[in-house]
Amino acid sequence: MKNVLILILISLTQTIFSQKITRITDLQKDKNGKIILQDENAIYIPIDIEIKPEFPGGRVKFNHFLDYNYKKSNKRPTIQGKLFATFIIERDGSLSDINVLRDIGYGTGEELIRVLKLSPRWKPGKQNGKTVRTMYSIVFPVQQ
Repeated sequence: MKNVLILILISLTQTIFSQKITRITDLQKDKNGKIILQDENAIYIPIDIEIKPEFPGGRVKFNHFLDYNYKKSNKRPTIQGKLFATFIIERDGSLSDINVLRDIGYGTGEELIRVLKLSPRWKPGKQNGKTVRTMYSIVFPVQQ
């Protein structure tokens, strides 16, 4: 039950505090039924776009990237928990607006931000053949 409430909190936080997020239902369609992109700076969520953004090599490689680059702190050796973060995958595949929504302290959130900034460029999401900005959420478990 606690995990469900946390996921709901993340979803609401993304919607309320992020930049303008555009849903397909909010967009206009032309006479052929294709969606018309009105704002090139709009941020989409992955569920609403045709081609979702992807880390080079897929989700498994992304998890390996995070695990390999995340440096565990010696400040408190028995810390455990999950970090919840969101970021925007830009049209060029770079990451921006990295936010840790739930931090367990002792520098874990700052370390996750540092690692995400090291990320190689992603394959950006696409809608109607055009690359779009996409918000992405992750849950990163920490066991030290």
